[in-house]
Amino acid sequence: MSAALEVLAYAADGTRRPRAVRLPADPFDGRVHEAALHRAVTVYLANQRQGTAMTKTRSFVTGGNQKPWRQKGTGRARQGSIRSPLWPGGGTIFGPLPRDYRLGIPRKLRRLARASALNARAREQAIRVIEPLVFAEPKTRRVAELLGRLGILDRRVLLLTQGVNPNLILSARNLGNVDVMRYSDVSTYDILRADALVIEETALGALEQGGDAAAIAPPEAPAKRARKEKRKEKREEGARAAKPAPKAKQAAPAAPARKPAAKAPKAAKPAAKKPAPKAKKAAPAAKKSKTGKKPGKKE
Repeated sequence: MSAALEVLAYAADGTRRPRAVRLPADPFDGRVHEAALHRAVTVYLANQRQGTAMTKTRSFVTGGNQKPWRQKGTGRARQGSIRSPLWPGGGTIFGPLPRDYRLGIPRKLRRLARASALNARAREQAIRVIEPLVFAEPKTRRVAELLGRLGILDRRVLLLTQGVNPNLILSARNLGNVDVMRYSDVSTYDILRADALVIEETALGALEQGGDAAAIAPPEAPAKRARKEKRKEKREEGARAAKPAPKAKQAAPAAPARKPAAKAPKAAKPAAKKPAPKAKKAAPAAKKSKTGKKPGKKE
């Protein structure tokens, strides 16, 4: 919470409360990003354009299919069509055509711009917090009297409600300088366009009580804030010194040493394998004679 973002609080009938209220830190953090404001307003105004303007070029104008007179011999300038842009009733050069002017903006940038607009209005003390407005029936005079008590009847006012309030919308409809919408639907352009914002207390959530409503305290100077922090630290140090020192806890008995585990017996070595017996060599085959017959055989 920031002390600079305290605003005046009012009852539902327009009477001022004795104490102001502090706006929540989200989105009222005190920062104003001018580049984000410019981008958000540019995108909003561009998206409001219909883009339906259109003019006829010479291809859309009726007539002029034939040459108005011959090329030579008349003494006049050569012409090819009476629908030329140089002729009355002819086509238009570089005229507007239907197009889409829509622009995009990142979601985070749009949220930053909306928060910046709310912070700018809070800095100017142009925000007023009021109790929930309950209307049994539409009554324009009641809204006018309420704005008169708030002192903003002659200014452009934006009423922000927690939800849809049909009776309040109908009551403020006949006032040309008053707009009503939900707090969650308000845009950056709507906030900057209004001179004063009246927000229902329930739409902002839980609010803290601030200083005197007659004179909202300015932000504390850095030197004063530093002195307060030093005094707070000294009080904390004194409180710590006054406390008795805690008794030392007895050390827990040491756990008995564990005996080493018995070693497992060594596994027996596998028996050595006997070498396989060598195979006997086969007897050499008998040699054949030159005649190709085995010896020892008679024919």
